[in-house]
Amino acid sequence: MNVPSRTRRRTRLYTPEERARRDASIWTLVQGVLAPLQFLVFLVSLALVSRYLVTGIGYEAATLSIIVKTCVLLAIMVTGSIWEKVVFDHWLFAPAFFWEDVVSFGVIALHLAYVWMLIDGGFGPRAEMACALAAYAAYVVNAGQFIWKLRMARLEGAPA
Repeated sequence: MNVPSRTRRRTRLYTPEERARRDASIWTLVQGVLAPLQFLVFLVSLALVSRYLVTGIGYEAATLSIIVKTCVLLAIMVTGSIWEKVVFDHWLFAPAFFWEDVVSFGVIALHLAYVWMLIDGGFGPRAEMACALAAYAAYVVNAGQFIWKLRMARLEGAPA
């Protein structure tokens, strides 16, 4: 059965041209630096949020860490969009990374909901921290998606 190319499922993560653009782009390096930095910030922040929730101590440190995590997340999203434009000619939602981008928007929405709750001031520290934990859970799912894609790309690029 012939399936039109526009509806055919993509079998490779990158075409040879996309792989060449990916390998030549400075934005690949930027993403390679920001991703582990974001994970490190996440781990520190998770520890601070957990400490606050368990002991009631360190609200300010936990809050600052969540704001830093949100800023790093926004930086990686903006630079990731530029990377997708360079590699796939899509600002976002390139077919190869569609679901990762969808989940990323959920992660961003949860982080920004936390910021909104903080600014509003009417929710209380425990509700704010619960929102942050929900954002962090979504982030872990999203990070797993990207790690899976990185593994697929490495396997795809390995010599046969």
